[in-house]
Amino acid sequence: MNREIFIEPVARVEGHGGIEVIIENDRVKDVKVDIFEGPRLFEQLVVGKSPEESVSITSRICAICFASHRLADIYALERALGVEPSPKTKLLRRLLHYGEMIESHALHYYLLALPDYFGYPDAIAMINRFPDEVVGGLELKKFGNLVMETVAGRRIHGENMLIGGLGKLPSDEDLDMLKAKALQLIPTIERGIQLWNEIDVPAYMEEETMFVSVWPEDGSYGFEADTIYVSTGETYPADDYKKVTNERVVAHSFAKRCRYKGKPYTVGALARILNMADRLDGLAADYFKKLYNERWRRNPHYNNIAQAIEILFCLEKMPSLIDAIKEAEYEPVEPTRKDGSGTGLVEAPRGLLIHHAEVKDGLVSYADYVIPTTQNLDDMEKYIRNAAEALLKQKFTEMELPLEMIMRAYDPCISCSVHLVKVIRK
Repeated sequence: MNREIFIEPVARVEGHGGIEVIIENDRVKDVKVDIFEGPRLFEQLVVGKSPEESVSITSRICAICFASHRLADIYALERALGVEPSPKTKLLRRLLHYGEMIESHALHYYLLALPDYFGYPDAIAMINRFPDEVVGGLELKKFGNLVMETVAGRRIHGENMLIGGLGKLPSDEDLDMLKAKALQLIPTIERGIQLWNEIDVPAYMEEETMFVSVWPEDGSYGFEADTIYVSTGETYPADDYKKVTNERVVAHSFAKRCRYKGKPYTVGALARILNMADRLDGLAADYFKKLYNERWRRNPHYNNIAQAIEILFCLEKMPSLIDAIKEAEYEPVEPTRKDGSGTGLVEAPRGLLIHHAEVKDGLVSYADYVIPTTQNLDDMEKYIRNAAEALLKQKFTEMELPLEMIMRAYDPCISCSVHLVKVIRK
């Protein structure tokens, strides 16, 4: 008997994407992670525009991680134009990046992911059992937004970060307020991290994979660099990013796919924390050591707790960073040339983000952007297939939620919440 199972539109996923699993004669025939949204053409939109226009256009790629896109584009264009920003500019960009990580990770960890593991339909339903944690998650998200508003000018699509500098410097009073609030919120995320001890992490999809992230040259745990690191030990300069990503088109999706040496790989908080674990310090390092086991390298569910640890890392680093910002010298820097090319590497909340730009006669002549979710899609399919095959062997009939949880663990960024899973039995 043929049977088709359709899932109603599922919230807690950003974008119009989904999973299709085809099962014939109790065997998994095919698995597809589909991205239905059409091409957005940003790489062509910036051609012929000034570098300043490009920065404003590309930051509109995403409302949640606009800062990462803006910073990646700024870094690419500064390298193309021969701009070396002042110390204060660099430090303020780092503060903005921390704010974005906190805001995005808090949204995903508390509101999108944790309800699945505790058997709730959403975070609001959790509030009777976990009131402090749910409210704490909202407080963390609000604080991340406040950091972005303070540094970028707005919490969404802020325009204050410019090539070579800023439109306006935040006041010392505003910075001191952020410092005090960051210290206050450390116990909040500690409670959130401790929730992970109550979770029985599913194991049915486990398989080794590779992890790709930036590799800060100063030896720190960070979110921007000129080097890409692969967990197999190879490093690549930013301009050689295509040797890692190897983008290709697939017939069933509007999103491109990436593979490194022919194999899927993971980007995101889990990749960062595994690649740079020995660079962590403070409470973030302590919690990682307590919670880490070898399953982290085989199981995408651990991306959730990796995000929570990164929230703690950012909060811990903010006070000293803000002190350094207040002491650092600021000077806006103008471009030294009108022709050149450059590649900007940053870690968006969801993983390695790459912007490459070429400028001729003062205008953008070519652009190429590689998005984190694009890099994760093949890995998602691998783990979803593993799960579907394992659950079939266990005669597990309710497959939809387990498969959704795998996709959600990657915190995919598409654009709005629509269909997620379609299981077809024949």
